[in-house]
Amino acid sequence: MKLTDIKEVYFIGVGGIGMSAVARYFQQAGVQVSGYDLTASDLTRQLEEEGIDIHYGKADTSLVPAPAPGLLVVYTPAVPADFAERRLVERGDYTVMKRSEILGVISRGTDCIAIAGTHGKTTTTTFTAHLMAEAGLEPNAFLGGISKNFATNFVEGASNWTVVEADEYDKSFLRLDPTVAVILSADPDHLDIYGDPTRMLDEGFRAFADRVLPGGKLLARREIADLFARREDVTFFTFGIGGGDYAAHNVRVHDGAFYFDLHEPGGNRITALRTALPGRHNVENAVAACAVTRLCGGDEVALRRGLTSFRGIERRFERVYDNGDLVIIDDYAHHPTELKAAIGAARELFPNKKIFGAFQPHLYSRTRDFADGFAEELDKLDVPVLIPIYPARELPIPGVTSELIYDKMRHPARRLLTDEQLESWAGQLSEGVMLLLGAGDIGVIIQRIVAHHRKEIRNA
Repeated sequence: MKLTDIKEVYFIGVGGIGMSAVARYFQQAGVQVSGYDLTASDLTRQLEEEGIDIHYGKADTSLVPAPAPGLLVVYTPAVPADFAERRLVERGDYTVMKRSEILGVISRGTDCIAIAGTHGKTTTTTFTAHLMAEAGLEPNAFLGGISKNFATNFVEGASNWTVVEADEYDKSFLRLDPTVAVILSADPDHLDIYGDPTRMLDEGFRAFADRVLPGGKLLARREIADLFARREDVTFFTFGIGGGDYAAHNVRVHDGAFYFDLHEPGGNRITALRTALPGRHNVENAVAACAVTRLCGGDEVALRRGLTSFRGIERRFERVYDNGDLVIIDDYAHHPTELKAAIGAARELFPNKKIFGAFQPHLYSRTRDFADGFAEELDKLDVPVLIPIYPARELPIPGVTSELIYDKMRHPARRLLTDEQLESWAGQLSEGVMLLLGAGDIGVIIQRIVAHHRKEIRNA
């Protein structure tokens, strides 16, 4: 099905962050859009306000549009194969695509900038879209989070540039044909899909790198650059801190922000660039976004302005409460490397405060595969807390619970709490930094914790 043939789109799982961006694309293009999701959320309510009809709860096949010319059904792999609505469309006379497939169709024919990596891709994709917009390059963008600058996860631009978060899950990024590709990291993850780390590298990130179009550009973080073959028909760049074709030097912290000098190929230097994003890992992300923007034609003035004005993404080290004594930070971290980055950033930004942390593991398979890594990173907190696993798309695995991580930890102050106990415990904190970490529904708990503290202040 060609884009010009699509008159109506029905989304199964429309409330997902990636699905909703595609839904917004079609809605803004004047296509009739509707869909299903399990529960209502702030995001689905926004979609409804934008004119998208959504139903919730149990599957209701009577609400799926009847097969018709121009109708496309899009589903997310997070929806089980035996879900009634998915079974209906896959067995019926429908045109059905995964989100990754339709995103490939949308981006094909544009100058696609695809940003991949086990960690950092949402931040870097959003950062890149923001810098390019500041530079007047007017990109379209499909983001894996809600940008605080754009207040959305889909940006409609007026150019042929399309900035896309390239997701390794389900090998989704192999549907893309990038003109510019970025690989931030290639740590093992999603082993339920790939089987083992070697296959993930070969069938995932290396296969993605091979999809860069002839004449295109591939950028890789310098520490992993040797994992990828150089192609004669693709220009290869490295980036990083302290070295690389695009490199941050003289990195320092001042007044709660990071400053660095950007060294570019050919010897050019842009000094004293500032970003308020926390953590040195975000300096690397900023360098990658700067490199792409410069390669696409952005100038130094726009780069400096965009770095300073970038406000980040919801649920990426987002400071959701701060009364001077107690700081509450919401972060999407769901891999040991991401826990390490979030805890490290908190230590760097708040060196004199006690760091509490509550982690909601995401997926039984990931908990099983990385229990040792989770335990090691959580032990670095002053008080680490574990709550039950958020299963998402998975069925339970015997013997795999949050207690698997807890038993591997050595911290004497570690706690294993229910969601309700976490809410009560965190509500009693009066000072320090509380990190609430996870990719599941921990955000709902965070809202209640923050509401409790704000109420306490009003009643004081």
